[in-house]
Amino acid sequence: MRYLKALADNPILLAPMAGVADAPFRAINKRFGAGLSFSEMVSAKGLHYDKNRNRSHQLLRLAPEEVPAVIQLFGSQPDLMAQQAIAVANFLEDSIVGIDINMGCPVPKVVKKGDGSALMKNPDIACAIVAAMRAGLDAVGRDDLAVTAKIRKGWSNEQVNAVEFAKGLEAAGATAVTVHGRTTDQFYRGESDRNIIAAVKQALDIPVIASGDAFSAEACFDIMQETSADAIMVARGAYGNPWLFERTAAILAGKTGLDLPLEPDLHERLTLLREHAQMTQDWYGEPYITRMRKHAAWYVAGQPAATIFRSRLHSISTMDDLDILIAEYLERHG
Repeated sequence: MRYLKALADNPILLAPMAGVADAPFRAINKRFGAGLSFSEMVSAKGLHYDKNRNRSHQLLRLAPEEVPAVIQLFGSQPDLMAQQAIAVANFLEDSIVGIDINMGCPVPKVVKKGDGSALMKNPDIACAIVAAMRAGLDAVGRDDLAVTAKIRKGWSNEQVNAVEFAKGLEAAGATAVTVHGRTTDQFYRGESDRNIIAAVKQALDIPVIASGDAFSAEACFDIMQETSADAIMVARGAYGNPWLFERTAAILAGKTGLDLPLEPDLHERLTLLREHAQMTQDWYGEPYITRMRKHAAWYVAGQPAATIFRSRLHSISTMDDLDILIAEYLERHG
């Protein structure tokens, strides 16, 4: 299966992040060494009702640089999830190696509909989704595609069920499971529990991917060592920092000290920011620089006078505005 080979070839994955991990972002991180990239989560119900393919289907667009990739779907109706998995497989053909099921999103508007991490409280439905998707894809000759799931530690500290939940998904036909070491009610606060990831890894025969607190190359290495996970999934650690992937790969290859890639200087950061902005505008086919404001802020995080740079981002609306801001910033601090 191509998914498993991709995982073995490069175990440093780029997480599905709604509102962040669009195609230009994924393409840049792939260039810097990310393994499989996962799309922003896509609603199965949204795809079903998007008859003209001009809304939810736009989230299925992949950059050439990231192919093959993984599409993440969310929903809680097994039949509909299977139906849309088949539709996505037909639509994207060999551009994808798998379909991931979001069982970890803690956002209230998702959870209140029974989707995302609400499935952690409904393991029977979660397993039925995996089984239906696996059977559906197999029936149309797409047994080459992986069916995976991203889960959490549990609903709360009083309802930690990741091990039992993951075992059920494996029995239902999941190819791999990603475990985020926080509960739903933690959202992204506190520390990710590496022990629960290690426990899931010990309990399963299929690959287990660690998620949570992968903020640096050193942290990625430590998490993989402590959990024995087959791969690490990087989310917020990739904000304005695609260099994390090449550095993590170097550490995993046994490199240390001066043999590691150098951290980017301010000029490198701003050069890539400018390229990222151009890619974003080209991708969406309109002046879309406003979408780059948060990314621009991440690129300069920790740099001199970053607060001033971020404050001025609110006033930019064109590429020319961004060019002026970058030039002035480099003149003073570069």
